[in-house]
Amino acid sequence: MGYASQPQPVKLVLPMLARQPALFNMACERLSFTYGRIDYTSIILPFDHTTYYEKEFGSGLQRQFVAFERLVDPGQLAEIKLLTNSLEQSLAVDERRTINLDPGYLSLAKFVLATTKDQSHRIYIGQGIYAEITLCYRHGEWRVCPWTYPDYRTAAYLLVIGELRAIYISQLQDRIECR
Repeated sequence: MGYASQPQPVKLVLPMLARQPALFNMACERLSFTYGRIDYTSIILPFDHTTYYEKEFGSGLQRQFVAFERLVDPGQLAEIKLLTNSLEQSLAVDERRTINLDPGYLSLAKFVLATTKDQSHRIYIGQGIYAEITLCYRHGEWRVCPWTYPDYRTAAYLLVIGELRAIYISQLQDRIECR
């Protein structure tokens, strides 16, 4: 029989999507009050893998990833998604979102994203929120799942997630050394 235990803390990652990069800074500033200092900011990447968001946002979308220095309990993901949804609404214009915030977390073995949409491969985590393992780390590299979004399959995104994993490993080593 196994015993319940506290999970290892994970790295909070925030992939953001918008037409205006200034919105990335606004979102980061507001979220830093709650989640602390940002220790990783990716370059701004073009988002041209799908037209899914064009009706709501228009064309010319861009993606940027940020991550927070303070590690979090993975059990907080639903609460974090609700907060980012609220932030999206506060930045909306004429009741239309101007930014999409898709919080997730990175552990040694997986990259998980939160969503409000249920699918067969998503697990309900409470408060109307589901979690999806988007990428798995096996045999020294990130592996895609059958449902992994096209943009998360690209070399550019996998590089970002790899950089984040290296930061996370360093943070875990620092925690061990501080004990």
